[in-house]
Amino acid sequence: MFMPGSQNEIEEKKKQKKISCDRVEGWAIECVPKHLREGLTISVQEFVCGDPACSPVDTGITIIYKSGGRGMTGIPMEVQEVEKEDVKNSMPDEKTLKAWFNNEEADWPPDFADGSDVPAGAPELRFVVGQPVQCRIGSDPVNGWAKGIIIQCWYRENSWPSHTFAPYKIALDDGRNIFAPADVDAVIRADGEVIVE
Repeated sequence: MFMPGSQNEIEEKKKQKKISCDRVEGWAIECVPKHLREGLTISVQEFVCGDPACSPVDTGITIIYKSGGRGMTGIPMEVQEVEKEDVKNSMPDEKTLKAWFNNEEADWPPDFADGSDVPAGAPELRFVVGQPVQCRIGSDPVNGWAKGIIIQCWYRENSWPSHTFAPYKIALDDGRNIFAPADVDAVIRADGEVIVE
């Protein structure tokens, strides 16, 4: 059965998603130093993650230079939920962007360089092993959180592309082990902390 109102709602959702993608693209461009913006194209889109341990929908930011250099970063939430700070925290550092600008290989997020427990060039994490946290496991801003304990920093799985890491692996109170794909309040926060969304 054809419902004209439904088509209008679909079109409005597409329009709002496009506005959100354009907003995130603008923030991403702002994060790139001006001297590295020549020949830069940034594309923002959502993709569905089939892994039950991660966010159901991620926002991908693809960075492409005319030189052929390219890379990508992701934010574990729908594009309309992304804030400027989320973009800032997920964007590659200047060294990585310069390499891509020059069509050189560079990994983002950073790789473990010396076999240590911390990837080379990795930012300092907010939480440590053993610290109680709350993790975002659903879209509801109030009930979409679960309590747990950090059991590993800079976690990775063998099936992931090389040089790909999650900041934390968490043992939830309900017995599940999950990972936090980003070290941002929208994904993981200190236990007892309440953030108004």
